[in-house]
Amino acid sequence: MTEFVLECTGVSKKYGKKEVLKNINLQLERGKIIGLLGPNGSGKTTLIKIINGLLTADEGDIKVSGEQIGIESKKIISYLPDRTYLADWMKVKDIVGMFDDFYKDFSREKAEDMLKRLNINEDDRLKTLSKGNKEKVQLILVMSRQAQLYLLDEPIGGVDPAARDYILNTIITNYNPDASVVISTHLISDVEKVLDEAIFINNGEIVLHESVDDIREKYSTSVDGYFREVFKC
Repeated sequence: MTEFVLECTGVSKKYGKKEVLKNINLQLERGKIIGLLGPNGSGKTTLIKIINGLLTADEGDIKVSGEQIGIESKKIISYLPDRTYLADWMKVKDIVGMFDDFYKDFSREKAEDMLKRLNINEDDRLKTLSKGNKEKVQLILVMSRQAQLYLLDEPIGGVDPAARDYILNTIITNYNPDASVVISTHLISDVEKVLDEAIFINNGEIVLHESVDDIREKYSTSVDGYFREVFKC
């Protein structure tokens, strides 16, 4: 097993003349929860989609657990997009069954247990659930896999504050210890308590990648406080 779960070398991406990512160099160790933090339009979602193989970089190289992006890397990445993608007409239990059939590393038992804890009825159709419960179902599906890299794009953006703690607890208690979790979010104060490291990205460039303890010690403020200072928000 390679030391780094993710290695990005010189990754760049353009849409027409607009540079969305500029020479991204990144190494992520195993067993970490990492915040990918930046203002809207900073390149967070584009980077996540490239790592997941949904977009292709114009330049550079990416490896996940030593594998180039492709069929093998997709087997070990569990991805939560920033919007609902599941069919509304399906029952929750049928979606769980679909994931169980599709992913070898999926634990149906874990998914069913988390659904019960959240009082989500497996016989309900997705379209009858609230927006927050739909997002919880998506997260449960993602976290019920024994992946090596979890890519979560705005996992708490659409849920009420009371549910955020449960969702964050679900993330930190259900991922494989040999894996790492990347959480892309703008709700930094909510996720800061679970992060080991923070990556600040702005205008397609990484401007900081440090442990949260180092940030607090070096800058005498919280990650959220330092983020607001750097991005003047």
